[in-house]
Amino acid sequence: MKAVIANDHGAVELAEKLVKHLETRGIEAVHLGTCSSESVDYPDYAEKAVLEYRKGGYDFGILCCGTGIGISISANKMKGIRCALPQNAYAAKMCRCHNDANFIAFGGRIEYPEPVTDILDAYINASFEGGRHAGRISKMMALEGR
Repeated sequence: MKAVIANDHGAVELAEKLVKHLETRGIEAVHLGTCSSESVDYPDYAEKAVLEYRKGGYDFGILCCGTGIGISISANKMKGIRCALPQNAYAAKMCRCHNDANFIAFGGRIEYPEPVTDILDAYINASFEGGRHAGRISKMMALEGR
């Protein structure tokens, strides 16, 4: 497996933790930064990650900012992206099973009810169920550009 990950200054430590976790799972992580606490704009990093993902060869993407909100909204503005911002492992699993989310977002300044690595694992370990959910994904993606 291979993942692209990008973050702003509000989630440097979290992104580093997630990269290490991916590597322990044998997942190749391409980290696009930032690695500095100097202020940067999260839409720029969402765009970098999506453009890299679109090159192909990636199984999913991870985005992080202070809350995860701004960077996930930014990614979701880009065609073909379904970036989820789960609050726990159950939501992370379901965003993959039912919504076929190709990106997942986290907040570096958020206190989660369980370890973020467990939430990420729930996402990684899940797979899209298809069936009735495929039609819903088609309807969801048809909303792009409206």
